[in-house]
Amino acid sequence: MNRNPEQGLTLVETMVALIVLAIGIVAVAHVFPSVSTHQLSARMLTTGSNLAREKQEELGALPWTDPALTDGRHPAGIATEDVGTNNAWHRYYNVTTLPGALSDLKRVVVTVRWTISATDSTMTTTYFRR
Repeated sequence: MNRNPEQGLTLVETMVALIVLAIGIVAVAHVFPSVSTHQLSARMLTTGSNLAREKQEELGALPWTDPALTDGRHPAGIATEDVGTNNAWHRYYNVTTLPGALSDLKRVVVTVRWTISATDSTMTTTYFRR
């Protein structure tokens, strides 16, 4: 059976090509939700880290005797400072004056928490010298 080169594609060939194309499109479509989730998680972490660093810079500008730098958790108890867009991040910090020969240092640990599908957090630690 001789085929005329001007006849074009048969219906079967066209259907096979469409099936291969559809499988490729479905495979790519399954990747997008996971990429989107990872992108959102990364954005939340970056913003949380920036908010923690912002608080550290704010505290670093305060005098050593400022009430915000007294030992303990700030805000006290289980309270948090709601920050960021739509208050999606919750920030608090702990101040500890180091003992003994290091008593001229305060360790400040800032924690920022947020929830997407699960609760996540980031912590940054800084030491302030008298």
